[in-house]
Amino acid sequence: MEAQQHTVHNLIVHQLIKDPHGPASIALRPGEMRVSAAAQRLIDHLCLRYAERTGKGYGRFEDDEDNFPMARFVRQHVVEQSIDFITLAQLMMQHLQVRAGEEQLASGGYVLIARVDAMGRDVLLVALITETVGTAITEGLDIIDSVHLDLGNVRVAGRIDLEGWQRGAERYISFLKGRGDVAHYFKLFLGCNDVVLALKETQKLVQGLTQFAERQQLPNDTRDALFERAHGYLDEAGSDGEPVSLDVLVQRAWPDAPAELRNQFAREDEGAVSGGFIPDRRAIRPLTHFKASAEHWKIEFDRSSLRSGQVIYNRENGTLVLTEIPDDLRRALLGDG
Repeated sequence: MEAQQHTVHNLIVHQLIKDPHGPASIALRPGEMRVSAAAQRLIDHLCLRYAERTGKGYGRFEDDEDNFPMARFVRQHVVEQSIDFITLAQLMMQHLQVRAGEEQLASGGYVLIARVDAMGRDVLLVALITETVGTAITEGLDIIDSVHLDLGNVRVAGRIDLEGWQRGAERYISFLKGRGDVAHYFKLFLGCNDVVLALKETQKLVQGLTQFAERQQLPNDTRDALFERAHGYLDEAGSDGEPVSLDVLVQRAWPDAPAELRNQFAREDEGAVSGGFIPDRRAIRPLTHFKASAEHWKIEFDRSSLRSGQVIYNRENGTLVLTEIPDDLRRALLGDG
């Protein structure tokens, strides 16, 4: 993905103070931040890295706004306009403090909250960013420690598609899965119901692989090899009851250039695939099988039969020829004749 500038409407940074196994507290900035060149670069970088990450969770607001108040906060700010952005961010931080305090392994950091136009979508972005120590050279050519934000290791972040939410989209919240316990508390903070329908997610995964093959204009043999490798991994995961890892999938299915396939799944629309579901083995059959029907017939065959010549497709006249007809079918056809 190419870097691009995002329109930042509102931006504020607060601080979550917490050590693992300790209590949580917050330090609030009194007002919004000016969108300086440095702040713009930070937002651009975060949006880009967030979009590139696979294995995110997706969902929608929980109905219970008493225990999951994020929907109410957002509605008050976006729809009713009864609270400003500063109040919205403060309410969010108070709720984050509660949720982080419930998770022993959660740790603190700087909490960036921004309303951004990202790729034409009005979104609310929340990211917890920690500091790390690097090395710098001074004007006097001395080597010193340099404390900076660890943007390459953002593990806690989420995004609410405000337009998708208002039009009643099926899923409009996403969050980084990260470590299980940490991801869980942040999901609760967002008020995200991420019930995953394995069949539907598997179908979207198969569709994404098909779209990738079409966009790359892969030769038939290369496309079939891609599908067979993907099918092998997904069938194995489904049989063992193991959740899908999109990172493992792209490495297994497209090992020579996994980043190309990873970009297919680095998307934020309703076609985005949620990581962590157990693949439905029924839904991966199109990767190795063709199945079709018309008013008077049905047919299903393996993709490999096209390569072996057992099934021959003529593009010019649109005919499909089956060879090596089994004896029982041959007898039935003769009997019908």
